[in-house]
Amino acid sequence: MLFVQIHRRILALSLTLVCLLPASAILAQTSADELPVYDYRVIKTYPHNPQFFTQGLLFHNGVLYEGTGRNGQSALMQLDLETGKVLSSRPLASRYFGEGIAVANEQIFQLTWRENMVFVYEPDTLAPITSHYWPREGWGLTWNGEHLILSDGSDQLFFINPETFVPEKQIDVRLNNQPVFQLNELEFIDGEIWANVWMSQQIVRIDPDSGQVSGIIDLTGLADQTQTGGRDAVLNGIAWNEETRQLIVTGKLWAHMFEIELVPR
Repeated sequence: MLFVQIHRRILALSLTLVCLLPASAILAQTSADELPVYDYRVIKTYPHNPQFFTQGLLFHNGVLYEGTGRNGQSALMQLDLETGKVLSSRPLASRYFGEGIAVANEQIFQLTWRENMVFVYEPDTLAPITSHYWPREGWGLTWNGEHLILSDGSDQLFFINPETFVPEKQIDVRLNNQPVFQLNELEFIDGEIWANVWMSQQIVRIDPDSGQVSGIIDLTGLADQTQTGGRDAVLNGIAWNEETRQLIVTGKLWAHMFEIELVPR
């Protein structure tokens, strides 16, 4: 029995190291000749509560929504972008660890990390509508107009029917034929899936048909422009306002959100 326990711990550590390697080597896997790399310019800085463990960020009908994590702190919120003030909030029960959020068919979906539950709300009031079962971990979530797209921390993305929450297809995410793990918060922008890569300072842009990474956004140094709350305060959160073409990014436990524009390298 002891041997089995030790073997399992070694296997878990090995899998963790395999998963973390691509996240720490995103830029090393490409070159300027092969793939577009973008730097950034900060357009405007907005306040953000540094106690919010950001798991999902999106605009819907001009309103900014944030989903937060950690047991006992998880919530779905409407925020005022200019002030960072919480306009309304729907907390999760303390047994749930909130994850990514997305709006599909005028309903807002919120994942949980390991509790296998997906909660569905009315966007304006945050009133609960229904819930779904999801058999894997939940990380990031976005909407392409037909499917919800879900990440579970692996190198796969799942395309899910929003009515049944059953996956109808999946893609493997690849950068130079290498899997990209730790895909976290997602946003669908101009026909591409954008994904934070957990524990990295990069966002990858993914072709939704092939799964190939089509570009990398390097946000190195952005965390230095705010106050952060410890080692878990990593880059996470992408919100795209299609009407105004605003791109907002932030991180877990960051004191600011940033409107940025991309600068080709």
